Amino acid sequence: MSRSPHRGDTVSWASACGLLLVLASLACTPSEARKKEEARTTVRTFFTALPSGDCQVLGPLLATGGSAKPCEDTIRELREHGLELVEVLDAVVDGRDPNAVLVRAKLARDGVVRAEPFILRVERQDGGWKLRL
Repeated sequence: MSRSPHRGDTVSWASACGLLLVLASLACTPSEARKKEEARTTVRTFFTALPSGDCQVLGPLLATGGSAKPCEDTIRELREHGLELVEVLDAVVDGRDPNAVLVRAKLARDGVVRAEPFILRVERQDGGWKLRL
């Protein structure tokens, strides 16, 4: 049986379109490395601004919804415990949610560095990365 020359062209064209669609969708989603870096930056930015206690600055860095407390309550508690960032160790995209990154960080409480690192969840919300505490 002979194939029509047009059928081969149609299959090639459809394959090319499918490949382009896959590449376009990959280009639109943030890479895993970019997600992790943005989450690390969010953690650093939040803890740098924490001493100010300014919810105008800190509020947009906090995740909302679920069990999240109002910014003022969260900030008051963190400042009462004297929490400060010592070092961001690493980050990994949450295997259950591609819009969440788990950041391992060393934190100090009242100047004493905790032996075990904290795992901080950073979520993509409203087009930005937000820390869930």
